[in-house]
Amino acid sequence: MTNNTNKRPARAGARGFTLIEVMVVVAIVGVLAAVAYPNYMRHTQRASRANAQAVMMETAQFMERYYSANNTYVDAALVSAVVPKGASGTAVRYNVTFSVTPTAAAYTVRAVPANAQSGDSCGTMTLAHTGAQTAAVAGCW
Repeated sequence: MTNNTNKRPARAGARGFTLIEVMVVVAIVGVLAAVAYPNYMRHTQRASRANAQAVMMETAQFMERYYSANNTYVDAALVSAVVPKGASGTAVRYNVTFSVTPTAAAYTVRAVPANAQSGDSCGTMTLAHTGAQTAAVAGCW
């Protein structure tokens, strides 16, 4: 008597993916990625822009507190020179500066897009001591 328990079953019932099925899945993933990636990039640019605006508003609040204590904006400093705070190298999305050196009665904070943010349609944003907000495109603030 022979033992047939170690023999493999015939390949007729084998399961797996055909090359065509794999190629269809790859094509579908490619289409989804082509749609999702630009939306993701726009979302990250909007988030970085909102972060820059928050830093500018925080700087404006600091400037007003400084003015209340010193009756001048002269010698006041920025809250952060980059967005996001503490970033360096390619992680910097905006460089924050004063448009001109603050005077006794006026200042203007400017955020210039950098690195991955440089393609943002809003461009350079400013915030003046009067609260005036400007950008290259209306609706960015």
